[in-house]
Amino acid sequence: IKMLKKILSISGKPGLHKFVSQSKNMIIVESLMDGKRFPAYSHERVISLGDISIYTQTEEVPLAEVFEKIKLKTNAEKAICEKSSEADLRAYFEEILPDYDKSRVYKSDVKKVIQWYNILIEKGFTDFLAEEEA
Repeated sequence: IKMLKKILSISGKPGLHKFVSQSKNMIIVESLMDGKRFPAYSHERVISLGDISIYTQTEEVPLAEVFEKIKLKTNAEKAICEKSSEADLRAYFEEILPDYDKSRVYKSDVKKVIQWYNILIEKGFTDFLAEEEA
């Protein structure tokens, strides 16, 4: 399984979370921010970063590839601050993914991608395309 498959975004909960285990109608996750574990229920919007893609003019690019491009640009350091102006964020994103679809990729999407990348780098995740050890 790719590492990003186990990293989750949960609607209404800040930051990113790591999948820990599963039971009947919930999963147990661990916050990457503070390490606290808590349940996420089936009615909450939970999405795996491994399932997210970014629209371009010609195709959809998996988030892992976008993260990899940011990593190359930043030398595996943190990227621009997600609180930067929309113009700065879009300019930065355009350097990474020049043909991203500006009409379908919103400011909030760009912000999230940058924020998620920075959280992962901060927590020592850098192999976005690598398969995880079994």
